[in-house]
Amino acid sequence: MPIRQPIVCVLGHVDAGKTSLLDELRKTNVQYREAGGMTQHIGASFFPVETLRQLIGPYMVSFKTGIEIPGLLIVDTPGHEAFTNLRRRGGSVADIAILVVNAIKGFETQTFECIEILKVRKTPFIVAVNQIDRIPGWKARANTPFLQSYASQSSFIQEELNNRLYHVMGDFSRLGFKTDRFDHIRDFTQNIALVPTSAKTGEGLSELVMVLVGLTQQFLKKRLQTTDGPAKGSVLEVKEEPGLGLTLNTIIYDGTLHKEDMIVVGGRDGPISARVRTILVPKPLDEMRDPRDKFTSVECVYASAGIKVVAPDLESALAGAPLLAVPEGGEVEKYRKLITEEIGKIRITKEIDGVIVKADTLGSLEAMAEILKANNVQVRSADIGDISKRDVIEASVVKQHEPLVGAILAFGVKTLPDAEVEAETNGIKIFSDPIIYNLIDGYLEWVREKRERKSEAEFEALTKPGKVMVLPNCIFRRAKPLVAGVEIQGGRLKPKVSLIRVEDGTDLGEIQQIQDRGKAIGEAKAGAQVAISMDKPIAGRHIFERDVLFVKVPEKDAQILLTSHMRDLTAEEQEVLREYVNLMRKKSPFWAGTI
Repeated sequence: MPIRQPIVCVLGHVDAGKTSLLDELRKTNVQYREAGGMTQHIGASFFPVETLRQLIGPYMVSFKTGIEIPGLLIVDTPGHEAFTNLRRRGGSVADIAILVVNAIKGFETQTFECIEILKVRKTPFIVAVNQIDRIPGWKARANTPFLQSYASQSSFIQEELNNRLYHVMGDFSRLGFKTDRFDHIRDFTQNIALVPTSAKTGEGLSELVMVLVGLTQQFLKKRLQTTDGPAKGSVLEVKEEPGLGLTLNTIIYDGTLHKEDMIVVGGRDGPISARVRTILVPKPLDEMRDPRDKFTSVECVYASAGIKVVAPDLESALAGAPLLAVPEGGEVEKYRKLITEEIGKIRITKEIDGVIVKADTLGSLEAMAEILKANNVQVRSADIGDISKRDVIEASVVKQHEPLVGAILAFGVKTLPDAEVEAETNGIKIFSDPIIYNLIDGYLEWVREKRERKSEAEFEALTKPGKVMVLPNCIFRRAKPLVAGVEIQGGRLKPKVSLIRVEDGTDLGEIQQIQDRGKAIGEAKAGAQVAISMDKPIAGRHIFERDVLFVKVPEKDAQILLTSHMRDLTAEEQEVLREYVNLMRKKSPFWAGTI
């Protein structure tokens, strides 16, 4: 079967140098012509074999059989968006990714987000440790392979770079990944390659492309085989084009798409079927989003290709939706069903207690749902579009049973005015953030805090264990109230708790007051000798000198302490509780469950 070119995604934190890295590869100046220097649109560039040979240069000798892939299709990604939209059933359309990490700053917020998404999509990746030219003292050598440039640096600078790499390796290690500098790796199935690069000077780009090509043709050949049937693709972006109307920026990852083919694509209100009016492609090494020449219209394209599809009735098409071409004589309804099924797995509504998830694209929605699932968070509803009053009402229903999941997580969408009023009235928390990782982390942190607060309040309300001995010659008043000196042998003692003689189960009533040196106190701890006053017992009838008494811990409190709050008790309190429970079980074997 013929092999298609691998689809490569570039991810990383804002300003890590993603577009600059591609620009240096392409020798175009897209970066400088974009608003604010940030990547605003989604594009793809085709790198033919001849270009790859030039880029790999001196390392071509390591490819004994030459370059076997027909080129690379590199998608330029603003943040995570393109990658999340490059979705297909069971994973990603991207075959491999380049994760760009800043050599100076190391891991940043979006780095964690990118890794999280790569993990849930099971996409292999290599790491470009970029901006090595900014290491203090680094002597840049333009367009030189990294190993040559590294060899020409002083030993201090080499050590400085190695320290930066170790720092990045440490961050990866904490997330459970083994990484190493590309030239130190013997087994690429066990270690992720780190390639030091500089987008500014072009250093290390030879090695980056070499590792990329080497890995794809060594490990991904089976995945790169294409079928000779109708096209399968993924919608990167739905874009208005002057004179063309709404168009679909699409990556075709399998099969062939012809002009006049019938296609089915996922839409907001159900599948859309339309006939392809025009297929536009950029020239090799030109950006889909910023070509120096205009797009060229073609009769057909083969996978892999980054194309712009022009067709009627695309108003409700969704970014991240699957696109399927219907074969000649095929049933359109069958393909509409396939698309409905696939999108139905992402846009969900269940009658369970779970969070409400809203996002701007199918890709973001799926990524959020997958990350929430990995964190054991139930999802009641996941859908595209702004937060409506109905979403808030759904969250309110959940909040009544499970307050911690009665919340809305929103990415890239607005809250409609009536929904805002409803949320404020019902106290529904809406989480939103421009970074999916932060958004979900914010929610999980809120849940942790709420649980801790609830746990603290619950612990505070429980009767804590305590053990006291009535001191000899210290019964100061026999009754009404009885006043006696006691020593706290373990745990704690507070006014208003009852004391019990465990041997015979006698409930001696409540402690009215505790005094230390004539002053009333709120609590006495182990080792303290204090005076207590009690209304109910009479000395010589109910209480005797050297009596050992326990705080009467209700069975339910003892059960909660044993199952949920042992860590909140001191080791001594735990011991007193166990002793008390064991004594109680002599009379009732199943008292307070199991320790």
